[in-house]
Amino acid sequence: MRELAVFSGSAHPELGAEICTHLGVPLYPTRVSRFANDCLEVQLQANCRERDVFLIQPLVPPVQEHLVELLFMVNAARGASAGRISVVLPHYAYARSDKKDAPRISIGGRLVADLLTSAGADRVLAMTLHSPQVHGFFGIPVDHLHAQRELAAHFRALDLSNTVVVSPDLGYVKEAAAFARQLGTPVAAGAKQRFGDDRVEISTIIGEVRGRDVIVVDDEIVKGSTVVELMGHLRGLEVRSIRLACTHGLLVNGAAQRLSEQEEVREIVCTNTVPIPAEKRIPKLTVLSVAPALAEAIRRIHNGESVSALFG
Repeated sequence: MRELAVFSGSAHPELGAEICTHLGVPLYPTRVSRFANDCLEVQLQANCRERDVFLIQPLVPPVQEHLVELLFMVNAARGASAGRISVVLPHYAYARSDKKDAPRISIGGRLVADLLTSAGADRVLAMTLHSPQVHGFFGIPVDHLHAQRELAAHFRALDLSNTVVVSPDLGYVKEAAAFARQLGTPVAAGAKQRFGDDRVEISTIIGEVRGRDVIVVDDEIVKGSTVVELMGHLRGLEVRSIRLACTHGLLVNGAAQRLSEQEEVREIVCTNTVPIPAEKRIPKLTVLSVAPALAEAIRRIHNGESVSALFG
């Protein structure tokens, strides 16, 4: 693996270091400086010439700052004559902007994909994109991983004989059903309508959940508005317990603490695709690592092996 060069931006260097530990290669440093006029400058501080370069940077708050930094990292690698440039996006925040659902609005998911391609990216490695169509926004190869294997392995340690997996909305029910198959449980879903960034309404729950242990699974939990609305319905159906599972645990504005204070919530499980600071690591929160999966995908891409085989 002498030709492999891995760099991490400032968004989540801990994940980059863990990935490189599994790969058995060094994580090369990236220097980010700021001029007096607030402009950024990025320097990759290792040789890139004709090397297989991987740039690790989740788009997490401040999203715009980290996005520009990533674009500059890609540009720097291209200017340094990298043989191939792969962007590793553990979390693609703009994947939520995937359609025109109001007049005269931007579709950020497509625009940012175009920016990454124009900057010089040759391929993308992403984890649990918000919706399937985002994959098609990129005009370059995309390897799309998911964290269902890690989440399922965690929950298999429990007694699942009276458990049902619940999707918060019908848009995620296909992924929830695949997760339920891994656990050998039935699946249910909420009928959700969104009226704003933090205002949702769930009219009913489709499926049998009364008296059951529930695992609510979603791609991400941000403010927790959807989960709180869903739990109100689950409480009315007298479920025995609730566990929350997601890939991206953004948990902003005190969401982790607010959700953990719900009496029925036994556990909140997420992965480390985004950094989880100390103030969010409450007793009910479990953080699983996706570094081994990302490292194996990087190794397979580098060696020209199948990435889809990881889901076999």
